[in-house]
Amino acid sequence: MGLVGSLSYVAYTIGAIVCALAAIWIGRKGDPARGDRTPAIVAVALTANWCFAAASFEPGRPIVELTEIARNLAWLFVLFRLFSNDGRDETLRLVRPVVVALVLVEVMQFLLLLIARRYAVTPELALLTFDTAALFRVMVAVGALVLLHNLYAGAAATSREILRWSVAALAGLWAFDLNYFTIAYIMGSPPGELAVLRGLAAAIFAVPFAIGFTRNSSELAFSPSRAVTFRFLSLLLIGGYLAVMLGIARWLNMLSGDLARLTQVGLIIAAGALALIWLPSDRLRGWLRVTAVKHLFKHRYDYRTEWIRFTDTIGTTGFDNITLQERTVKALADITDSPSGLLLVPGDEGDLELAANWRWPGRNLPTTAAPEALAKLLEDSELILDFDELRAGIDHHGELAHIPQWLRHDRSAWAAVPLMHFDRLVGLVILARPLVARKLDWEDFDLLAVVGRQLASYLAEQASQTALLEAGRFEEFNHRMAFVMHDIKNLSSQMSLLLRNAEKHADKPEFREDMLVTLRNSADKLNALLSRLGRYGGGTSEAVRRFDLAVAARRTVEQLSQFHPVAVLRSEPVAVEGNPEAFDQALVHLVQNAIDASDTNSSVMVEVYSDGMSGKVTVIDNGHGMSPQFIRNSLFKPFVSSKNGGFGIGAFEARELIRSMGGRVDVESREGLGTRFTISLPIQAASSLIRRSNSADNNEVA
Repeated sequence: MGLVGSLSYVAYTIGAIVCALAAIWIGRKGDPARGDRTPAIVAVALTANWCFAAASFEPGRPIVELTEIARNLAWLFVLFRLFSNDGRDETLRLVRPVVVALVLVEVMQFLLLLIARRYAVTPELALLTFDTAALFRVMVAVGALVLLHNLYAGAAATSREILRWSVAALAGLWAFDLNYFTIAYIMGSPPGELAVLRGLAAAIFAVPFAIGFTRNSSELAFSPSRAVTFRFLSLLLIGGYLAVMLGIARWLNMLSGDLARLTQVGLIIAAGALALIWLPSDRLRGWLRVTAVKHLFKHRYDYRTEWIRFTDTIGTTGFDNITLQERTVKALADITDSPSGLLLVPGDEGDLELAANWRWPGRNLPTTAAPEALAKLLEDSELILDFDELRAGIDHHGELAHIPQWLRHDRSAWAAVPLMHFDRLVGLVILARPLVARKLDWEDFDLLAVVGRQLASYLAEQASQTALLEAGRFEEFNHRMAFVMHDIKNLSSQMSLLLRNAEKHADKPEFREDMLVTLRNSADKLNALLSRLGRYGGGTSEAVRRFDLAVAARRTVEQLSQFHPVAVLRSEPVAVEGNPEAFDQALVHLVQNAIDASDTNSSVMVEVYSDGMSGKVTVIDNGHGMSPQFIRNSLFKPFVSSKNGGFGIGAFEARELIRSMGGRVDVESREGLGTRFTISLPIQAASSLIRRSNSADNNEVA
């Protein structure tokens, strides 16, 4: 007995044992109320008998063929009885003709067996008889599968709970026979390798068939996870690919000589290269995932898996060292299989500004990414934007008029998810189009809305923690400044006392004059410093007065140009109202920052002009530039500095000083190109109008 024979013996023996145990199980544990219980026991027992005969005798012996015919007839009768489980007895007459036809085709196997034994005396007749028998078996398998489909598709919901295990087992049994006899018909002989597996197939399908006859079988549900289904489809695709390659290689065997060898080697190399390039690709995996979800599952998402992945993404800070803002984008992108995304957050003026970029292609993204009107609309409607609909002209709440042009033209922009926290918009995530394009549906909208609210709470919590941390740092800063102010005040008092004593006791007029000038200047400087430091604890008490921006800017340029090239490109007289000392201090901060960011020989440029409503002072450098993330998250944050030893309060102080005068500081920057800071202060006429308007509003409130 060869290897194939030994394997066949073991396989059919296992099949006989399992089928026998299945028949006993159905007899003892099966539901006695089912009318098909006895036919099922007989069918499984005859299958065990066939496996026993196949294990005991060589293939092709009449006893093996006869037991197989008996097995098939028993299974057809079981199929016929399954139609009566949901009260279809009066409709069995519609199924009976088909079952009778299949039984007659199977009975023809007796005649073919007789012909093969007595009359197929030539190889041609033997082959014809074998092909006919195989073709009849294919017809029976196809007919049985069609009946099974109609049985399950037309059954009531309660009947499906009873039938599903039995139908699944019979479908597997006849599907295996269909493939086996189809290959046998094509090859003209039984496929030896598959013949070995027939016994194991009978054992495998007998187990779910027996389970289907237990009373609690309706509570057992076969529900594979999405991961298992996806991997099964992947293996199925790979198996199909390899089968096609094998078939082509076998077909090439018809060639001969060196041409055959050269062609086969080339085919192997090409197939391997294609497998390495195509099979592991993200696009193929995305297509498999979409196909599996679309056809095999009721819901698109496996919510348990998505929630676990979402929690891991948000809660893990170690991978790639990315910020919470970037992890927020990644968490949403992973749900929709988007390869990249952006996070926009409301700025100080209400516009949506770029806060995080997770793998979005291109560097030239605008810092101010969307207008305030869009942010307000999304906050009121909580609308998830579908950019494909917007490009098609579909408008739900008037959002079409507020979509910025760069998002309209960027075809990779696919969806925008608002992040809502207590009816307040804290961010907007722009998702890129998945590799396998599809249309957003209701399940996408529901899940993205829920996840968006969860992400918004994380961002709001981080903002609160940052505010508390800044408040703590300011508290520490104020404590330190209190001691500094106390020391300076004591020094100022001592110097003032010294000045008074010197006025009374100095003998030499020249010495007295020099000492008085020196001490008076020192006292004035210390008092000015004390007054400036006192502003950090509360509002300024200095009177607002008129001054010229051009004069103040030239004064600062002359002061700092001694250390670095600073040029005034444009200087127009602009009268504004404010605190000139505070303006000088703010402008010094900005020009000094520009000097620090520039190369030694690179000039810093200053422009002073008016746009009719505001006076503008622009500071321009050609330095290293800043990223949108740094501008948004770090530039105006106190105690955060990119310079070694920097205190990190210069830009923050400059902005606060300008704001205290009713102005604003804007910044534009590109990494590698440079930075432009613009100070805007209301001109004198506009400032007076604003003060009168504020005064009128206060009187109305009073």
